[in-house]
Amino acid sequence: MATPSRKSSTPGTVASKRALPRDPSSEVPSKRKSSAPPAPPPPPPLPSSRPFVEGSIVRIVMENFLTYDICEVSPGPHLNMIIGANGTGKSSIVCAICLGLAGKPAFMGRADKVGFFVKRGCSKGMVEIELFRTSGNLIITREIDVAKNQSSWFINKKSTTQKVVEEQVAALNIQVGNLCQFLPQDKVGEFAKLSKIELLEATEKSIGPPEMHRYHCELKNFREKEKQLETSCKEKTEYLEKMIQRNERYKQDVERFYERKRHLDLIEMLEAKRPWVEYENVRQEYEEVKLARDRVKEEVRKLKEGQIPMTRRIEEIERQRHTLEARIKEKATDIKETSQKCKQKQDIIERKDKQIEELQQALTVKQNEEHDRQRRISNTRKMIEDLQNELKTTENCENLQPQIDAITNDLRRVQDEKALCEGEVIDKRGEKESLEKERKSDNIVRFDNLMNQKEDKLRQRYRDTYDAVLWLRNNRDKFKQRVCEPIMLTINMKDNKNAKYIENHISSNDLRAFVFESQEDMEIFLKEIRDNKKLRVNAVIAPKSSYADKAPSRSLNELKPYGFFSYLRELFDAPDPVMSFLCCHYHIHEVPVGTERTRERIERVIQETRLKQMYTAEEKYVVKTSFYSNKVISSNTSLKVAQFLTVTVDLEQRRHLEEQLKEINRKLQAVEAGLIALCERNKHLEHKDNELRQKKKELLERKTKKRQLEQKISSKLGSLKLMEQDTCNLEEEERKASTKIKEINVQKAKLVTELTNFVKVRHFLKNSSKGIPRWRSGLAPQHFIELDESRQRLLQKCKELMKRARQVCNLGAEQTVPQEYQTAFQDLPNTLDEIDALLTEERSRASCFTGLNPTVVEEYTKREEEIEQLTEELKIKKVELDKYRENISQVKERWLNPLKELVEKINEKFSNFFSSMQCAGEVDLHTENEEDYDKYGIRIRVKFRSSTQLHELTPHHQSGGERSVSTMLYLMALQELNRCPFRVVDEINQGMDPINERRVFEMVVNTACKENTSQYFFITPKLLQNLPYSEKMTVLFVYNGPHMLEPNRWNLKAFQRRRRRITFTQPSQ
Repeated sequence: MATPSRKSSTPGTVASKRALPRDPSSEVPSKRKSSAPPAPPPPPPLPSSRPFVEGSIVRIVMENFLTYDICEVSPGPHLNMIIGANGTGKSSIVCAICLGLAGKPAFMGRADKVGFFVKRGCSKGMVEIELFRTSGNLIITREIDVAKNQSSWFINKKSTTQKVVEEQVAALNIQVGNLCQFLPQDKVGEFAKLSKIELLEATEKSIGPPEMHRYHCELKNFREKEKQLETSCKEKTEYLEKMIQRNERYKQDVERFYERKRHLDLIEMLEAKRPWVEYENVRQEYEEVKLARDRVKEEVRKLKEGQIPMTRRIEEIERQRHTLEARIKEKATDIKETSQKCKQKQDIIERKDKQIEELQQALTVKQNEEHDRQRRISNTRKMIEDLQNELKTTENCENLQPQIDAITNDLRRVQDEKALCEGEVIDKRGEKESLEKERKSDNIVRFDNLMNQKEDKLRQRYRDTYDAVLWLRNNRDKFKQRVCEPIMLTINMKDNKNAKYIENHISSNDLRAFVFESQEDMEIFLKEIRDNKKLRVNAVIAPKSSYADKAPSRSLNELKPYGFFSYLRELFDAPDPVMSFLCCHYHIHEVPVGTERTRERIERVIQETRLKQMYTAEEKYVVKTSFYSNKVISSNTSLKVAQFLTVTVDLEQRRHLEEQLKEINRKLQAVEAGLIALCERNKHLEHKDNELRQKKKELLERKTKKRQLEQKISSKLGSLKLMEQDTCNLEEEERKASTKIKEINVQKAKLVTELTNFVKVRHFLKNSSKGIPRWRSGLAPQHFIELDESRQRLLQKCKELMKRARQVCNLGAEQTVPQEYQTAFQDLPNTLDEIDALLTEERSRASCFTGLNPTVVEEYTKREEEIEQLTEELKIKKVELDKYRENISQVKERWLNPLKELVEKINEKFSNFFSSMQCAGEVDLHTENEEDYDKYGIRIRVKFRSSTQLHELTPHHQSGGERSVSTMLYLMALQELNRCPFRVVDEINQGMDPINERRVFEMVVNTACKENTSQYFFITPKLLQNLPYSEKMTVLFVYNGPHMLEPNRWNLKAFQRRRRRITFTQPSQ
């Protein structure tokens, strides 16, 4: 069942392709070319009598889809083997299943737009899937419009939407996006990349009960809500505790604030009452003064009547008063003049005292100088005596000259040796610089640059491999046998023009692979690099017996007439393990390289040489022989431009440069050793030179010491003579100073006598002025005036106090004192003294409450309200948290126990499968924290060799074939537990070795062909011989060749009748 497709078998041929059902009961597909009329519509969906599982695929129809014009496939209910060569269209059927069941194009890894799946040259395409249902089969049709890149959907030939189709597909538990159910060819490698969490999710969806994944999602949501609530409760609790602690800290301040406020309120009331009390006291005093004034007024009136005779007497007394005041003024002037004279005499006496003090100080200085001179004379005499004693003990200088001459000769000889040594050091350094310059010559630098270019390309493209190279260079001692760096670094092209042939022939994975001679070394390397450092690298093992020098099956001279000029092996140089590996696995000693002349006669080359692979100037040719028709089929691909091996080094030049570099390094080491020895010798000479100089210096000092001592003695004697001549007569100086002091004292005594006389005169004048009488006038009315002024003053004060008292109480001119003030005033003292005493006390108490801020009270009150609100919110949150925890406990019990049972079943089957292959594997439910439901995952651990431990299945640790086996066996472990209606696995056996492929195939057949198992699609381009098969299998062949029948001529029943007729007629003949 296939459609025509453009595919070259041999040049110029056009082939069609068809998949043939092995099961005679399978429906026969119709087939037409793109120009043929459309196929008749399918029959209406009916319940099937075959043992299909609910949701299994009964029929697949493709029209103008990828390589097919029109094709209909009728799979069986159990294992469906879809077999065909590469490129025939097997994976197109997988794409049709995915797109027909509302899958996304990007999931298959081929294209991201659905229009790309329509056959080239066609404007529309169609995929139709018929699914089994007990209530009646479900037919889903998807028509694809290339221009709009849109799809039209139909269910049972009725138009619908993609959302409805997705709902119908989901209701049958079909998950084309789940790698545990649907594993297309381009996604096989991604299964091993699934994280443990992703694998658990895919497994739940694939084989778990419908509610299992829902419970898991609910648990994750509940747990997330629980975390949020726990975090919220924790934050609120911490915040509440902080608020309470803060309020507790401020509580005492608040209490002190209110206590202070009570004192301040009392002070305010006292200050308000005080003006009223003060006013009342002044008012009473005013009344008393007013009464007294009235009485004095009456007395004044009576006195005025009897005052007239006294007037004349008063005038006489006034005249006498003026005369006495003039006399008092004269006496004051005399007193002032006398006081000034007294002050002048006191100043003169103070100056005389100062002169006496200066004379005494000058005498003291001379006495000190004389004592210092005597001390210096004594010290100098002692020094002269010491120097004379030392001079006596000094040896004769003439005995030292021979020693000085000998040391001078030794010093000259050492300096000559030192100069010679320094000259040799300069020569050695020049030689070293010359060698280093030679080491950095252009040829060597160019060679290093070429190697660096290769490493830079490796670092830019494959950073993990580059890091592994650096590690290997530092740890080669860990390996027992030779380990070669990545092939792309060790290969050296003889001509970089030929690099494209090597890069197109060797896969990129192997170009960056490390080559080992020992399996043990490779295990050590991979454990360190892949497991510990998590680097993605490749490693291969060279064959035990070398293939590097293996001869080709035919001589190159036989192929030169066809334009071939070399085999691949002769185009480059490489270490023996690398060359052996490439000869063994890539047969580079058997693949010739030709020219444009080879391409021009390629048909003749293919027919006559029977070469399996060959290269022309710009193309690679692969030749195969058909297993069925024995015809030769060739395919050609254009060569890609070389990227890594274009950097080439001349091997002979490389060896010459390496030898030259070794010789330079050897000479450098010798020069450096000589330099070190010369430096040590120079250091020794320098030390000896210093010692000789020191000895010579000491001898010279001893030689000149006597002369120096004589000079010092002469100098000291001169100094002594000068000091003895500079004498001072202290007695004379003391006598002169005493005479001067006596003269000053006489003058001072005379001045004191004069000062005493002036003081007595001043005292007499002051007493005289005091004896003059003073007269006052106005005796009679004076008391009245004073009382009247007091009355006026008290009246004014009463008004001011009244005004201030009203201001303190905020009262107007006509307002009375409010009742609240009157009530408060009754409890307060009534006298100013008591009020002032209480005010002082309260102010003292209030002043003790320092550093209080009203905002603290406001914040305290605000926090109290917030604490109350937070307490209520926290209570609600805790109730909600308890509810979520209860929900989690219930859902966890419904989810985790069935999941553990399910994983245990998977592990049992998975372990059995691995045990049957003499390997080990296990599946377990993995989590780091039982409460983190989003971290639960399924962990697959496998062991393919008895000498190793179980390792987790990762994209890096296991080889490609090991990953394929593990993936296939895990999917088989799911098969019997599977609740999905079908499973698709595309070309998963390609990386397996024959032994593992046979074992896995047997397991697939045994598992997928059991009763009540779901449908299974196994796509492969090839199968091994003598494999076991089951009657329940359906084998679908996809053919490709020039002799395929046209679709309208395909009739399976007619073929069967013809076969029976031939069988019946043969005996009669």
